[in-house]
Amino acid sequence: MAVELNHTIVAAHDKTASAQFLADLLGLEVAPEYGPFVPVQMPNGVTLDYMDTDDAIAPQHYAFLVSEDDFDAIFGRVHEAGLTYWADPHHHRPGEINHRDGGRGAYFDDPNGHNLEILTRPYGSGED
Repeated sequence: MAVELNHTIVAAHDKTASAQFLADLLGLEVAPEYGPFVPVQMPNGVTLDYMDTDDAIAPQHYAFLVSEDDFDAIFGRVHEAGLTYWADPHHHRPGEINHRDGGRGAYFDDPNGHNLEILTRPYGSGED
């Protein structure tokens, strides 16, 4: 049996602005609104469906595996946007990237406090 993640709902205080924030950083497009959702589709077919909420948002973690070239482009957009970034998910190493598994990784927050990560090597795939 093949099991694939198809979509997940991402809570936001402004679904349109939040979806555009992610799409702009990752170099993707925002899809047309579908019901109460504003989707951002990843190249592998998984969709992040942004949905408005007036409630407090519990921050979630979203990690994006990217190529070395894409890392450079995305990290450049993080810099251009003036975003704070960290080498670790707990935000103890500001202004640094990590080199886990022989790759590169960085964490930054979206407007709702979700912890976003870009990484070039899956964890456990190489040497630390």
